[in-house]
Amino acid sequence: MPPASDGTHAKLTARDGFALDAYVARPAAKPRGALVVVQEIFGINAHIRGVCDGYARDGYVAIAPAVFDRIERGVDLGYDAAGIESGRALRAKADTAQALADIDAARAVVAGEGRVGVIGYCWGGLLAWLAACRLDGFAAAIVYYGGGIGDVLGEAPRCPVLGHFGERDKMIPLAWIDEWRRRHPRHPVHTYDADHGFNCDARPSFDDAAAKLARERTLAFLATHLGNA
Repeated sequence: MPPASDGTHAKLTARDGFALDAYVARPAAKPRGALVVVQEIFGINAHIRGVCDGYARDGYVAIAPAVFDRIERGVDLGYDAAGIESGRALRAKADTAQALADIDAARAVVAGEGRVGVIGYCWGGLLAWLAACRLDGFAAAIVYYGGGIGDVLGEAPRCPVLGHFGERDKMIPLAWIDEWRRRHPRHPVHTYDADHGFNCDARPSFDDAAAKLARERTLAFLATHLGNA
């Protein structure tokens, strides 16, 4: 598969007029659709940029809005204790409605590329679920270990949703996954013998086998719901 072009930075404007940064990666050939990639609490760091680049290689325009820009611009944190502490402090100041507005601004920018999905990791996984439930215009949503998702499973997605969770994730009780399956049987959710953050190769909890299987399932899900629009 041909490599993606180098990612670039772009400016977005949310519906309330706020201007924020975004990282955009484009495929070398005609896009199959687009993905809004929603960050963890660590900002648009090397891992999230790499996620965008990877989906661009798979044929999708991938855009990651900097949803911490309203609090602090240029956030790019590592996964050490200092990064975790800083990320949690920023997350505590974040406003969900504003974050969703920023995600919607990213969707609007890539809407001309075909059907648009949203994928998020950790806090971003929660936001991806909420985007599926509260925003129009998404054709699919993928949730990776969305922290706090048990509190919002009463909401109804407006598009198909796929979930990935670690069975050893102490932050996300398996009872929440059971609740997902009970409330939303039409939206598949998978668990893996892995911990929180298993998709991120910069974390000690990275699990290569789980990450590969989740990615295979994600690409099949995207092919079904985004296709070659």
